[in-house]
Amino acid sequence: QVQLVESGGGLVQAGGSLRLSCAVSLPTFWLYTAGWFRQNPGKEREFVASIRGGNVISTDYADSVKGRFTISRDNAKTTMYLQMNSLKPEDTAIYYCAVRDGSRYNLWGQGTQVTVSS
Repeated sequence: QVQLVESGGGLVQAGGSLRLSCAVSLPTFWLYTAGWFRQNPGKEREFVASIRGGNVISTDYADSVKGRFTISRDNAKTTMYLQMNSLKPEDTAIYYCAVRDGSRYNLWGQGTQVTVSS
């Protein structure tokens, strides 16, 4: 069974940085598009960033994080990252990594809490 394990969350002051990691137990991870999402209690999960699988690296970001967050992957380590800079209190959420199989993200991690204090 494929597992996704996030790490790197924590408490940081506004303007600070965090780097999230997502270890994926899938040897063919390099073939799959993967992404980061976030959610706060009572709100819908929202898209943060994605990175395509295969030989062409292509990324996409939510407008709210463009220029501050960077998604990347190390296929040899089957791990994905989210570098978060210039963090704002509104970035506070549980962050989830996910892998897309076909047209849907159907493999999810358990989430890691990110809290940004003002």
